[in-house]
Amino acid sequence: MGIIIRKALPQDAYNYTVCHISCWQSAYKGIVPDEFLKSMLTEKERRFEKYKKALTTVGDIEYYCVTYAERMIGFIIINKSYEEDKSGVGEIWAIYLIEEFCGKCYGKEMLDFALKELKRLKPKEIFLWVFEENNRARRFYEKFNFSFDGTKREVNYGKPLVQLRYVKG
Repeated sequence: MGIIIRKALPQDAYNYTVCHISCWQSAYKGIVPDEFLKSMLTEKERRFEKYKKALTTVGDIEYYCVTYAERMIGFIIINKSYEEDKSGVGEIWAIYLIEEFCGKCYGKEMLDFALKELKRLKPKEIFLWVFEENNRARRFYEKFNFSFDGTKREVNYGKPLVQLRYVKG
């Protein structure tokens, strides 16, 4: 049995929220401070409302659910870039998979799906952001011909963190 990737619907908002929190708590353990990761649970209602609104609003952002045996195990978010130096470019905002499903080639399937969907927009290139300290994700993207283009940005999730921009070569 494989995964199913489909457009997210408004009724998926709760599962999207739970999946998002679970994925972040495992993927970013040791990178994002524990206090921030724990606080995601206390903010679950706010996050749920945010996703409920996002999944009912028609716009450029595309949300997808990744399911296995009818259980949501991951998600994908893609969009056209709004960054000044990247107009007309596709961006992968998120590819997350619940930890117990990692290492089963589902991540590659999800990345292939995201790239295929973005190519509909006929972008000049496709990029994503990854935490500098997230060596596992960096190796994954590098394996599939993404490379750091030299651009960094600082974000704050309980502490300042550096993200690197990876571009599909």
